[in-house]
Amino acid sequence: MKNPLNILEVLKSIKKRIPLILLLVITFVAASGAISYSLMKPVYQASTQILINQNNTAAQEYTTQDINTNLQLISTYNIIIKSKTILNQVIAELDLDENYQSLSDKITVSNIEGTQILTIDVVDASMADAVLIANATAYKFQEAIPNLMNVDNVSILDEAVAMPAPVPVRPDPVMNMAIAAVLGLLFGAGLSILIDQLNTTVRTEEDIEEIPGLQVLGIVSRVTDAKSSKKSEESYIGREMEPYVEQEKIQPANSAKIGGTY
Repeated sequence: MKNPLNILEVLKSIKKRIPLILLLVITFVAASGAISYSLMKPVYQASTQILINQNNTAAQEYTTQDINTNLQLISTYNIIIKSKTILNQVIAELDLDENYQSLSDKITVSNIEGTQILTIDVVDASMADAVLIANATAYKFQEAIPNLMNVDNVSILDEAVAMPAPVPVRPDPVMNMAIAAVLGLLFGAGLSILIDQLNTTVRTEEDIEEIPGLQVLGIVSRVTDAKSSKKSEESYIGREMEPYVEQEKIQPANSAKIGGTY
């Protein structure tokens, strides 16, 4: 019976059910915090940087064209680093309980824009394992690249190091709870609107006018409760009786005065 696009009605529905919305927000945040701190395992990240440099070229012969050539090869290096040739050697050397696909999913290779530096990021449930995998991948790539591309232009720029008190990159409880709060707010608002739209009770004149074939003939004023009605009635009767009470008080006095004259 209501126009679902009526913004004022939507706001009224939401305002009317603010306690329900707040309860849902608190529930979502509490559930997200419990899952983030208790059920989700922390994941750590280690990074190794490698430098792609020019091979066997004197400093004076090192031109911009040489740099551009190396930059064009970086996309090729990205693929080689995550290839089975490299990762299977890493698995064998570290004796990892991994297969090629699972290890590949843990590794991300990126390039710092405008540079000849590649960054190998590894995520793992163990910070120590992440460091070992990142460094082993970089060294295995450095060893294999001369045979694969007949070049020797890869240097380890910065090895991964295990921090004394590593901070996990996932999960982020604060972010998760913030997202849960927003979801709870949206869910609560949507639920409030849905409840109001499913309520077919006729409550206003507008509701009647939206029903085909019906029109408003009259409006009955709101009836107060019994106590208020009784109190109002007693107050009204008291005001009505005041003139008679005053008259009764005056009449005996006048009668006494008149009787004294005889």
